[in-house]
Amino acid sequence: MRTIATLRLFPLLRLQTRRLWRSSRPAGRSAVTLVVLGLLLLSGQDPARAATGQTGGSGTCAEHGCVNVIEIDGLVDEVVADFIEASIDESESEREVIGLVLQLDSPGVALDSGRLERLAENIQDAAVPVSVWIGPSGAEALDGAAELVALAKTSSISPGSDIGELGQQRLDPERFGELFGEEAAEIRDKTVDWEEAVDLGLVDRAAPTLGDHLLELAGFETEVAETGGEPRREPLTVVRFLPLPLLSQLMHTVASPAVAYLLFGIGLGLLVFEFFTAGVGIAGVAGAVSLVLAAYGLAALPTNSVGVGLMVFAMFGFAVDIQTGVPRIWTGVGLISFVAGSLVLFDGVSVSWLTLVVGIVGMGLAMLSGMPAMVRSRFSTPTIGRDWMIDELGDAVTDLDPDGTVRVHDALWRARTNRATPVARGARVRVTGIEGVVLEIEPAEGGARRHRKPPEGS
Repeated sequence: MRTIATLRLFPLLRLQTRRLWRSSRPAGRSAVTLVVLGLLLLSGQDPARAATGQTGGSGTCAEHGCVNVIEIDGLVDEVVADFIEASIDESESEREVIGLVLQLDSPGVALDSGRLERLAENIQDAAVPVSVWIGPSGAEALDGAAELVALAKTSSISPGSDIGELGQQRLDPERFGELFGEEAAEIRDKTVDWEEAVDLGLVDRAAPTLGDHLLELAGFETEVAETGGEPRREPLTVVRFLPLPLLSQLMHTVASPAVAYLLFGIGLGLLVFEFFTAGVGIAGVAGAVSLVLAAYGLAALPTNSVGVGLMVFAMFGFAVDIQTGVPRIWTGVGLISFVAGSLVLFDGVSVSWLTLVVGIVGMGLAMLSGMPAMVRSRFSTPTIGRDWMIDELGDAVTDLDPDGTVRVHDALWRARTNRATPVARGARVRVTGIEGVVLEIEPAEGGARRHRKPPEGS
């Protein structure tokens, strides 16, 4: 059983790994590999247990049949579409399965029209009846997700849930008909609550819980049992919950607008930070991984290239003033560009105001106070006119072979030896030149003196 369950995970794992790999640049692929390997190991901890959660009847599927249930939370993206289709295929492969239930809470779809139509065809033509329960209370089915409700064999909605904001029908009316009929006009630009949804016939019935939805499915078997002196219907049909595989869960989370936006901003900020620090550290690795994951999320969502460009340009503006150690006009340009990019980053999907506030305020605080303070504490000098440092003495903070870090006048600098001879940590060094923000050094004793300043008056 463990082996079978593990094999079931591989198709989706392989698919999402390939997409993540293609979305990354060569510099980030090593980070992708580490992430994927770690997730594969985690997903293999107990795949037999993770493959199917079971509840309901005390018998087996062969005795009273089975119903498979999958949970759809968030945008219906490529990951979710693949998972729905894989669940349909799995349900069709077992004769005992009498139905597949989609537990739906979705603000819409992040699929192009062609991909959405393929998913709709698979739901509509499935040999196993596919039904939808909009729940639990507070759930929603909006935009293209509402269209999937109309395609299901049966549907129900929990009290407190909504359906609507259909907009212009995305599925071809010639192939799928006018979904919701004349009532579509009622939810074209607004949502309706569960009571109105039932009254208008947008769903078949109200179902407070998933159990209430299951009890009304064709072929779902129950028995009457006495509980506390009162008769009660107890299920005989087995209910199995099919979870989204671990790696697919990660990809689905990354492809949500809020997470993709925050990862993109964090990744850009960390790489700018890493540019002004000595050596490659945790910030650089974390920034690279964040950008790789953000690239996947942005590729899966309807992303505006103008928004991406504005956010990248903002980093250039920040970097100009970070180099000086004092926020000036370029920091303002960067903030304006970052705010504008944040607001237009996505087409057709929205990011909550709370998420935008967190991203914009966090970036602003980092660039206005955190980064300049870090640069001032490290450099402790202006970024121009540093020729006076040539021939100054300092100490090697790390081994230099040939690159490392030195301390000159109580400020840390990235440095490299101008000869093949390594310099040990703690050794005295002499500055022989400056290239950008990197010092060229040599041992204080026995070094070549051709770079040293000429004596005054010579």
